Amino acid sequence: MDSAGGRQVLVRLDERPHGIVAHVTINNPQKLNAMNGTLMGAFADAMAELAADARLRAVVLTGAGPKAFIAGADIGEMAGISDSAAARAFITRLHACCDAIRRCPVPVVARIQGYAFGAGIEIAASCDVRIASDRATFGMQEVKLGIPSVIEAALLPTLVGWGRAREIMYLGETFDASEALTWGLVEHVVPAAMLDAAVEAWIAKLLTSAPQAVRRQKQLMRQWEDLPLSAAVQAGIEAFAAAYRADAPPAAMREFLAAKKTRRKDGA
Repeated sequence: MDSAGGRQVLVRLDERPHGIVAHVTINNPQKLNAMNGTLMGAFADAMAELAADARLRAVVLTGAGPKAFIAGADIGEMAGISDSAAARAFITRLHACCDAIRRCPVPVVARIQGYAFGAGIEIAASCDVRIASDRATFGMQEVKLGIPSVIEAALLPTLVGWGRAREIMYLGETFDASEALTWGLVEHVVPAAMLDAAVEAWIAKLLTSAPQAVRRQKQLMRQWEDLPLSAAVQAGIEAFAAAYRADAPPAAMREFLAAKKTRRKDGA
């Protein structure tokens, strides 16, 4: 399906034996995939539609063209904001995009090529895993434009630590993919020509996991982010018990034990 918004958000559904992998593309290459108000609405709607599909196993999020993942929010649109109410509405729409990613019940993979600035980093940080081309360039440059880095920039300290997050957001300097990997902002960096293969390899591994278990794990990890340790542990106990309301865990374990027994017989 292709979502609305002047086709600024493209969705391709890849139907596989184990479920659906959705490929979502921010399609605004003339502006390096910058997020404008119309695009934000289309993206949030597309993610909500995907989230409602019980067959969904994963989402791959990227930007159109080789130059940019998402080069931030649309500066031209932001320059036209005339008051704080309009500013609040604009940034709330952008937060809704990040929140739609975080609320998606299955893992969302950021496929990062080219520029990932400002809102691009916030959106990438909202994803479950980030796989970047070695040609990717990153930066939180809002302070150069007279505004702070906000909304899901709040996730950066959990990824890179408080000290590095301060440097990234106070200085507004750009940094390359190798630095992003060293700092923990991205999980994998590969040559540009291997980016799609690396994303596919990660998806292939994910599809070997039990789908409902992955959904429960993501939901639980979202809870962990907001809970003190003792409550997070208790939430895990409840999630474990809830998994046994169906036969899936015992069935999966019986299958695992049977396969293990077969490997022993074969001498593996």
